[in-house]
Amino acid sequence: MSTEAVIVDVVRTPVGRGKPGGMLSAVHPVDLLAGVLDAIVGRNDLDPALVEDVIAGCVSQVGEQSMNLARSAVLAAGFPETVPATTIDRQCGSSQQAVAFAAQAVLAGQAEIVIACGVESMSRVPLGSSLQGADPQGERLRARYPEGLVNQGVAAELIAARWGLDRERLDAYAARSHELAAAAAESGAFATELVPVPGVDRLSDETVRPGTTVEGLAGLPAAFRTDELADRFPELDWRITAGSSSPLSDGASAALIMSRAAAERLGLPPRARFRASVVVGSDPMTMLTGVIPATARVLERAGLDHDDIDAYEVNEAFASVPLAWLADTGADPAKLNPRGGAIALGHALGSSGTRLLTTLVNQLEASGGRYGLQTMCEGGGMANAMIIERTAS
Repeated sequence: MSTEAVIVDVVRTPVGRGKPGGMLSAVHPVDLLAGVLDAIVGRNDLDPALVEDVIAGCVSQVGEQSMNLARSAVLAAGFPETVPATTIDRQCGSSQQAVAFAAQAVLAGQAEIVIACGVESMSRVPLGSSLQGADPQGERLRARYPEGLVNQGVAAELIAARWGLDRERLDAYAARSHELAAAAAESGAFATELVPVPGVDRLSDETVRPGTTVEGLAGLPAAFRTDELADRFPELDWRITAGSSSPLSDGASAALIMSRAAAERLGLPPRARFRASVVVGSDPMTMLTGVIPATARVLERAGLDHDDIDAYEVNEAFASVPLAWLADTGADPAKLNPRGGAIALGHALGSSGTRLLTTLVNQLEASGGRYGLQTMCEGGGMANAMIIERTAS
């Protein structure tokens, strides 16, 4: 009988603003991740000694997030010393890749119980700090791209220009994200996925701004324009602002993944099962467009089409990414990020993949949907995509 990989549970912390003074900024990232590990075994009454591996995503693996943060978090959570852990980096898709690796281990029969998770404390370990002033490219990479690669903000601008996304449409999408996230929070839709952080009183996302309007966003300046970049890219009119970008964020999230046989043996009803997953490379200049071919490939692998999908989670690194994805895929906009996305809910880099999965599982359950598709754009020009199927109760 073939092995089936299932999702037993998903949890996340509320997301905090990723700057000093943010609600999670006083919490060490090891403790932040340890909290969701403790929560996911605790609320399933699972003996942590049964966990065969913990795979954590984290992007800025330096300072407080260095030295295999996942192992430190496992020990900090009080798991037995026999439980191993590893930390991985596939940029923004790090914890989605952790989920894929966990599912692959189960499907291959190499493990029965794995926790995939992720964390990022951008308030304590700022984005880019892992560079430590060094050159991350080398001579051969610069020779391949002699004009120089660009940052993600410029990539988002290039996408907006290529797909003809004007400032008003970008701002309207950003306002939609806040509106949907605020409505979901108000309705209690996040209640089943949020777990408290010790020492933090708030149990809601700090990054959501209810009442955000297109008119209010229209007053924000372009976030990534410099005179040098404007000379290099004269075709750009610089439409991306802080309002149409995901904010710097702190957060952690986790998914408990098992073989169906192990879940049944332990009396833990699966909430969803894995149908397919892929990872692709894409143009490192535009960098964030890999979600388009990744979506096509994962649908093909699963033997499904867009009519079969009940909810999409497409990471809102910038508003131009899901809008370009919509234009190319022809997907139903009403199914896209129905509880808001990273523009409102934050983008705690290493945690975002499992955060999206947490929200997707809960959305399918609440709506009675069957299939959910999740995809993440990633630095350097890559993307992950996967399809899950809700398990009927």
